[in-house]
Amino acid sequence: MSISSEAAQALFYREARLLDDRAWDEWLACYAPDVTYWMPAWDDDDKLTEDPQSQISLIYYPNRDGLEDRVFRIKTERSSASMPEPRTSHYVSNVELLATRSEEADFRYNFLTLSHRYKVTDQFFGTAFVTLRDVAGQLLISNKKIVLKNDYIRQVIDIYHV
Repeated sequence: MSISSEAAQALFYREARLLDDRAWDEWLACYAPDVTYWMPAWDDDDKLTEDPQSQISLIYYPNRDGLEDRVFRIKTERSSASMPEPRTSHYVSNVELLATRSEEADFRYNFLTLSHRYKVTDQFFGTAFVTLRDVAGQLLISNKKIVLKNDYIRQVIDIYHV
């Protein structure tokens, strides 16, 4: 079965909407249990770090357990960095199919997120590289690498910023 660009785009739009709506459980359901969710950092030479095990990352979860823990902390107000929760608006564009395999396909897209908190609106922008997997007719994100292109981040970056 091949994964169409239209189906992938629909999932990316849905994921963005779920983040904006703070629908955390539904957002988690977009991810496979073995997902790798990674946002590498920029090093001193303006190159992305390449190994989340030995280099600094802005966010790194080797499976969905880390995402579930993050959502638990947000939902139970155990995340001081997320209190109060920001209001966000996510924009997804330039969805492009990169490669296909029997049950998976690789995509990339650009994103822009506006985040409002404490009377300040920040913007986060970049490119996401996503592998989608067809699991019994349902598309799940099995890998997500987020390249944040902001040069300066004045706060802790979190899952709802990208």
